[in-house]
Amino acid sequence: MSTVVYGQREVKRARYAVAAVFAVHGSVTGSFATRVPWIQDHAGVSAGQLGLALAFPALGASLAMPLAGRVSHRFGARAALRGLLALWTLALILPSLAPNLLTLCLALFVYGATAGMSDVAMNALGVEIENRLDKSIMSGLHGMWSTGALIGSAAGTIAAHLGADARIHHVLAAAVLTVTGLVACTWVLDLQPAEDEEPPPRFALPPRSALLIGAVGFCAVFAEGASLDWSAVYLRDELETSAGLAAACTTGFTLTMALARLAGDRVVDRFGAVRTVRVSGVLAALGGLLVVVGGHPAVAMSGFALMGLGIAVVVPLCFAAAGRAGSNPSLAIAGVATITYTSGLVAPSAIGGLAQATSLVVSFGLVTLLACCLVVFARVLRAGDRDRPKISPSVAEVPDRQS
Repeated sequence: MSTVVYGQREVKRARYAVAAVFAVHGSVTGSFATRVPWIQDHAGVSAGQLGLALAFPALGASLAMPLAGRVSHRFGARAALRGLLALWTLALILPSLAPNLLTLCLALFVYGATAGMSDVAMNALGVEIENRLDKSIMSGLHGMWSTGALIGSAAGTIAAHLGADARIHHVLAAAVLTVTGLVACTWVLDLQPAEDEEPPPRFALPPRSALLIGAVGFCAVFAEGASLDWSAVYLRDELETSAGLAAACTTGFTLTMALARLAGDRVVDRFGAVRTVRVSGVLAALGGLLVVVGGHPAVAMSGFALMGLGIAVVVPLCFAAAGRAGSNPSLAIAGVATITYTSGLVAPSAIGGLAQATSLVVSFGLVTLLACCLVVFARVLRAGDRDRPKISPSVAEVPDRQS
């Protein structure tokens, strides 16, 4: 493998550039999510048909994510990220143009495929920069994603409140985000594969290390998806609160996650990934327990906030560990991303199905059990701590990796 030398100033600049990329990526998600009701009405689909259509982003992402490594190998990390991110920001326009169920499913498939490939590319670059700085940054990068999602959803809420056509809203948002993303990509690391490096396969099963790390991410994302989609329903139906208070619970959960991610890198640097995830699992399990047995809105809201605090840094640490666990970081990161995307797809329907058969209390008992699994299986992230390279404080020099 070839060796590329970057000074600390260049690496730090690349860190801020990738953070901006994460924020742009999150903004697309937030912009889309707030206009789903408008898209549903425009396409003329029922609630059940909408649920079917919303499975296609995860399907598209799962199928396309393994291709991200090959794109990066062919074009280099910077050009690949620039192109994939632009495709993702422009794909925001497609769902609002769909006039029926079929075209909506196709639009959401493309939307998910571009989301997944750009997700893998930016996480791989984030891991590379983390290695070169020799300190944790992945939690903060994912915190920037959450911040971008909040900004995008806030803009979307304003647009919806004003009754703006989502097609116009998304064209303007895509234009702004595309330009922002292209500018940010100018300063990311321009990593190129060695001349004798074989391109990754178009499709391949994730390595065993990615499966184990992905299982930890699965538990965290399941808890996240369940809380985002069902916390408000839980307060309204189980604890008979007002709609406003129920919505505030979901907002509190989201803000707790964002703040914890932004502050999480210092904790990880001090205690390491394994201990951090173990403590995170304890906090998430305690939060789940408060939700299940609290019986009072204030206690349940505290439980959801504590759960958000507990699971916030787990997925960023899973991506970081995957990037260090084997000889093919892109393939491992794509494997973890596929598993976590699948968890996000499965969680809401699984919680709903179990709630229909039993109750939401039982459903969140399952979430609490999965949070306990974080404590038990956190040790699979140990390789990421052990393998972190020690880098000179003045110059960052490590072998090129696929990104």
